[in-house]
Amino acid sequence: MRLQIEKAVYGGAGLAHQTEGEGAGRAVFVPFTLPGELVEARLLEQKSAFGEASLFQVLTVSGDRVPPRCAHFGECGGCHYQHIAYPAQVQMKVAILQETLERAGLKTLPAIQTHTGEPWAYRNRTRLRIAELEATLRVGYNKRGSNEFLAVHECPILAPLVWRAAEALLQIAAENSTTGRLLRGAVEVEFFATGDEKKLQMKLFLRKAQPGFEALCERMRELVPELAGADISLLPSEPQRRARSPRLLENWGADGLTYAVASEEYWISRGGFFQTNRFLVDELVRIVTSGRRGAIAWDLYAGVGLFSRALAKVFQQVVAVEVAANDLSRSFKGLGKRAVEATTVEFLRNAVVQRERPELIVMDPPRAGVGAEVCALLARISSPEIVYVSCDPVTLARDLKMLAASGYNVAEIHMVDMFPQTFHLETVIILRR
Repeated sequence: MRLQIEKAVYGGAGLAHQTEGEGAGRAVFVPFTLPGELVEARLLEQKSAFGEASLFQVLTVSGDRVPPRCAHFGECGGCHYQHIAYPAQVQMKVAILQETLERAGLKTLPAIQTHTGEPWAYRNRTRLRIAELEATLRVGYNKRGSNEFLAVHECPILAPLVWRAAEALLQIAAENSTTGRLLRGAVEVEFFATGDEKKLQMKLFLRKAQPGFEALCERMRELVPELAGADISLLPSEPQRRARSPRLLENWGADGLTYAVASEEYWISRGGFFQTNRFLVDELVRIVTSGRRGAIAWDLYAGVGLFSRALAKVFQQVVAVEVAANDLSRSFKGLGKRAVEATTVEFLRNAVVQRERPELIVMDPPRAGVGAEVCALLARISSPEIVYVSCDPVTLARDLKMLAASGYNVAEIHMVDMFPQTFHLETVIILRR
């Protein structure tokens, strides 16, 4: 069928409407398309309200279409926008964010400010699958829309050190040694590097315990001198994988990294969460914290204290709240600094009882957002300013609608493109009473 792509929608596809047949008027989503393009598509799945199609041919090509840089683009499930010139990617994300917020009922919004960095080689972390194909060990990702293994020979959004480590692993696997045999029993590997690519951590996952881990790490360090630490874990059997965590078998070297952001250094334990865009972390901290000062600030969903440390320079007291606060408690100490190991809901419930009211609340929740109870508690606490950092515009819009109903106004909107070549985007919202 022929379709005219009207706009980009969150999730990576272009939106069109069927113009003929019994499905006339039905919305159809077509990936790897751009607004304004006329395309030939094949309907894959048809539902009452919409259909999903695959792109067969572009009949009218957008001026923003470019050749993808990666040979695996389209088949790999990781990237969605490599066929789009980078400035156009940014503008598409701005339009998607604007429409998502307006659809939630948020009107008279300020202009969206954009913040971008280098769109390639930006990721400091990856988790790769490992599989043996035709007697050769390969690394890869999932094929798009499935759990099927896709072997890859490049990944241009990764920091060069991270991809070099993956290649070193495959080189070792090809060697006829105990370490090579160990790797042939591995199913996944995770690498995490510092922004300056001077240090690297590795996590290896097996289905069955194997000897030779220390020798593997020593050989890896010969090929990749930046390797500072590693561990190996046993994955639970498939029926138990969702209910049980991997079981740690061995450690080697340092158990984490010191990651520099602006003038601060953060300790991130191996496997701990940290922002993945090595070029834009400084800018994100600046947007969230710059120009703010006072007596008391709260950093909810604080992680390793990325924002807490910057806030502690300009607030008399900063309370950082994190449910798994090991790294936070280790580094966020001293006068005016308090790390609290609790869920945000638990902390806010207690704060309401104690009638505490900070001048600033920063929150950077996971993709699910903060939810109705947190919004209700925030309304009762009534801090004069909230900075909301979000990686999902849909849950962000839902939460903002509740906060707006309690008296908060959206003063600033920042779209920080932390995930170039993908449909994902980071948003920073400044809310004031």
